[in-house]
Amino acid sequence: MKTRFDFATVAPEATKAMIALEMHCKNSGLPMRLFHLIKLRASIINGCSYCVDMHAKESRADGLSEQWINLVSAWHESTVFTDEERAVLAFTDSLTLVAQTRAPDADYEELRRYFSEADIAKIIMVIGAINVWNRIAVGTRKKHPVDAPAKAA
Repeated sequence: MKTRFDFATVAPEATKAMIALEMHCKNSGLPMRLFHLIKLRASIINGCSYCVDMHAKESRADGLSEQWINLVSAWHESTVFTDEERAVLAFTDSLTLVAQTRAPDADYEELRRYFSEADIAKIIMVIGAINVWNRIAVGTRKKHPVDAPAKAA
């Protein structure tokens, strides 16, 4: 698969605006584990290999466990996530797939059990931002770096 073009080169002002949004989200006060959870889950749903790779590595660097990272893709069946995290995952699924889900009230009400409206606004912004990043990366066929291959024992 060939990269179509370098978005940052072609659209530097748009990239600058996205980076500003990203920094706003990152510095919003939302716990980093939830920030990573949203980024990784939406990227998995959207099939964005560049972002899945990046957010798995960032999650790991920030101390989240391999099991926690690996099971984001199968969160419905996993017991490693707290009820709060599960509410964020469900809402991330709902908003990432909004054309199909219409963001059901049940997902929002579950989120309200754990978060204030101000926190939900932060969560919505992070979901929105990663969905834009995913569309940029998938739309331009941005390639993730390839690490050294693992050596079988």
